[in-house]
Amino acid sequence: MTDLTALSEEVRALARQRDAIVLAHNYQRQEVQDVADFVGDSLGLSREAAATSAAVIVFAGVHFMAETAKILSPDKHVLLPEPRAGCPMADMITAEQARSFKGEHPGLPLVTYVNSSAEVKAESDVCCTSANAVEVVRSLGVTRVLFAPDRNLGAWVASQLPDVEIITWDGFCPTHERVTAEQVRSAVQAHPGAMVVAHPECRPEVVALADAVLSTSGMIRYVASSAAEEFIVITESGLLHGLAKAAPGKKFFGLTPPMVCPNMKLTTLEKVRDCLRDGTGEVTVPASTRARALAAVERMVALG
Repeated sequence: MTDLTALSEEVRALARQRDAIVLAHNYQRQEVQDVADFVGDSLGLSREAAATSAAVIVFAGVHFMAETAKILSPDKHVLLPEPRAGCPMADMITAEQARSFKGEHPGLPLVTYVNSSAEVKAESDVCCTSANAVEVVRSLGVTRVLFAPDRNLGAWVASQLPDVEIITWDGFCPTHERVTAEQVRSAVQAHPGAMVVAHPECRPEVVALADAVLSTSGMIRYVASSAAEEFIVITESGLLHGLAKAAPGKKFFGLTPPMVCPNMKLTTLEKVRDCLRDGTGEVTVPASTRARALAAVERMVALG
């Protein structure tokens, strides 16, 4: 056996011993994805966290994801293998700023992207993911909403719901924000027959060049069912592994330079093993914060 195989088997054995489920985001390292019980986007991972009967949830992702799991499953032990794995976008708005944002626009509901802290979720009317943001806003039945923290996802929602005014906070994902339309055009020139799939965290001018705009799990479903054989993928490079597994034989091209989220790549298989073995990296959410955030998160999970 290779060291990686032995380490993977150790992780699986420890998970059985600890009555643990290992959840991994689509952007995680390949070997971390391969050892997980479930790999998905934020919506799918939230649903798994809410539904699991396991006593322990090991979240191979970033801090806001583990917090969301704790909000949904307060009686579980939620472990984050790498406590330094954060999200720059989530750090772009605080609870105090969220309250001020609402105060500047009294009476408007605040829709908050799941890429946010528990404290910000607690100030929100409803949360959303990139997979269901349009449906969440539509479900409110209003003509004006506040949207935080991602201005690019907010712009995408606005393009899909022209009768709704989306007032966005000025946040963004650095990994997606740095992609330019020129990069996409260069990729299309290099692979002229390929379909372009993009994440809605990209800038509007990048999204405008895509054949399909989807969450990560949406991309996996799309390429598996598409008649196309080649795809240019405009999202974090970790998804390429899941795409190749979902549609073997098809070709996937990332951008140059590759799109890499340094926080997602902090989690290693060794760190997953260590947190399972030692019970380290436990994530907690104060009861008062959780109680206020729960309704917003549950509405997100319930919507398609």
